[in-house]
Amino acid sequence: MYSISQKFSYMAKNCIDKAVILAGGSGERFWPLSTPERPKQFLRVFGGESLIRQSVNRILGLVATKDIFVVTSKELVSATRKELPELPAENIIGEPMRRDTGAAVALGVSAAKNGVVAFFPSDQMVGDTLGFRKVLMKAAQIAGKQPKIVTIGIKPTFPATGFGYIDPVTKRFVEKPDLKHAKTYLKKGFLWNAGIFLAQAETFRGAFAAFAPELKTLFDWPNINLSKVYTALPRISFDFAVMEKFRGIEVVPGDFGWDDVGSFAAFDKYFPHDTNSNVREGPCTVVDSSGNICVARSARISLLGVNNLVVITTPDAVLVADKSRISEMKKLFKK
Repeated sequence: MYSISQKFSYMAKNCIDKAVILAGGSGERFWPLSTPERPKQFLRVFGGESLIRQSVNRILGLVATKDIFVVTSKELVSATRKELPELPAENIIGEPMRRDTGAAVALGVSAAKNGVVAFFPSDQMVGDTLGFRKVLMKAAQIAGKQPKIVTIGIKPTFPATGFGYIDPVTKRFVEKPDLKHAKTYLKKGFLWNAGIFLAQAETFRGAFAAFAPELKTLFDWPNINLSKVYTALPRISFDFAVMEKFRGIEVVPGDFGWDDVGSFAAFDKYFPHDTNSNVREGPCTVVDSSGNICVARSARISLLGVNNLVVITTPDAVLVADKSRISEMKKLFKK
């Protein structure tokens, strides 16, 4: 008798030929817990294992280990190989500079060469792994039979302004909306864009050739000098470069506890609270204060009479922020 996970692995055998994990994070949204040297995908605060380890674990059995690739920055190749020692060393590919997901997907297609290729972010969480695998299997079967790019649309749980949306009827991609439009999209049945894409390698190549020909040079990898090529590439996301223009898109809805864990707000969701709704990790003293997120990784934190703050200490830095503004973390790095 097969276990449930073995059953899904058996049923999905050969549906996904290659998997590519996109791991080019910059470490900004969870600074100072994450840094450019140890960005979000290496954080172990959610679920005990790093996010990139979780990303690999939930596809094991659906694709062979030897056929899993990671596209990351050249500075993170060593750390990624250490985190994922079971992957062939040559499958960890380092980009010489950041050029967003357009270039990363093109490079991943070149590495995969052929077959049905699935792309996954490295820094998300999934609550229902078996449900995720079931949806993924359905998407892979569509991609294997038709020249389509299949994406996973997540059933929204609230009108998020930090996610892109997909209209499952028209297959139109919509970038991060304001609150008014987000509420409208929910009423119309739009889905969140999870950033997961599957297609035959030749379908990806054809889409790039038609809509982002400037990225086609990456299809000659590894027979090119990436450092020289990347300087001439545009900095553009795969959504903008291809998905907004490609007309052969299929959307498979998914409801499997997906979470982008995109900011410190995730601590409110995944960590226990004290009687005053404070999240406390490490040596934190909290008096007459409520709704705070307090993470002490070095110096003790003491809060008196303050509400709704995010306070983080590490050996190298301190963050104090209004909780309502933690989605604006990138502003700190423009100073």
